[in-house]
Amino acid sequence: QVQLVESGGGLVQAGGSLRLSCAASGRTLSSDVMGWFRQAPGKEREFVAHITWSGGSTYYADSVKGRFTISRDNAKNTVYLQMNSLKPEDTAVYYCASRKVVRIQYDYWGQGTQVTVSS
Repeated sequence: QVQLVESGGGLVQAGGSLRLSCAASGRTLSSDVMGWFRQAPGKEREFVAHITWSGGSTYYADSVKGRFTISRDNAKNTVYLQMNSLKPEDTAVYYCASRKVVRIQYDYWGQGTQVTVSS
């Protein structure tokens, strides 16, 4: 079992920045991929970024590339999402999730944190 707890959401003006955190606990995560997803009202959940615990390889959705940065602190078992140059269309509930590297589906999800970007 893996427990994931997100924090760091809030209200920010367009052009501003926020940093989300996802604290993970439970089993060893060295062979996991940690992802960030988001879901805006009335829309489907969409992928934002992911990172591998072991090698730190990253991948981003085109919509956030160049503005968001995913990172991890292995000692703290925490994954971060630094969000810069925020736009109103980034408004959503942001979720972190984990899966084994060999799996496609994410198995564990956090409760989500709200990010609201005002214009």
